[in-house]
Amino acid sequence: MINVRKATEDDLTGMLVIYNDIIKNTTAVYEYTPHTLDMRRQWLVTKTENGFPVYVAEEAGKVVGFGSIGPFRNWAAYKYSVENSIYVSADHRGKGIGKLLLRPLIKSAEDLNMHTIIASIDHTNIPSLRLHANFGFEEVAHFKQVGYKFGRWLDLKFLQLILPTPEHPVAG
Repeated sequence: MINVRKATEDDLTGMLVIYNDIIKNTTAVYEYTPHTLDMRRQWLVTKTENGFPVYVAEEAGKVVGFGSIGPFRNWAAYKYSVENSIYVSADHRGKGIGKLLLRPLIKSAEDLNMHTIIASIDHTNIPSLRLHANFGFEEVAHFKQVGYKFGRWLDLKFLQLILPTPEHPVAG
């Protein structure tokens, strides 16, 4: 049975293993160098300090996936926009874990009074594109050849979900 809950510092090693495997073996992250435990720890601290949730999916006490939301851009007028990320271990992909993680991320964004969620997805990552489309995300941009990894140029798609938030939030 898969359990989804908020991440704690005890989950960092499991999240690091998943993230580094994704860096080394996929185009889901446009990064070359694996992260360290200290980098993941700082990432979690920053998310927590800024009020953004991180969720883990665990099975039999082992982290098999994780997801988070965070700032889309750092300028003030973007404060009602977030970007989501979901990562699942290689041996657990295709088992619905992405769905289990995306639901609480959307709910958290709504609870934080966000207006939109952006997903940045490699154009060849069909399962992630399909997952987001099933939750109502729509493709709004296709950037051609913006990344380079594994000896080839990579295209990046942006998908967006508009949330039911107040029409005129507070500025400033």
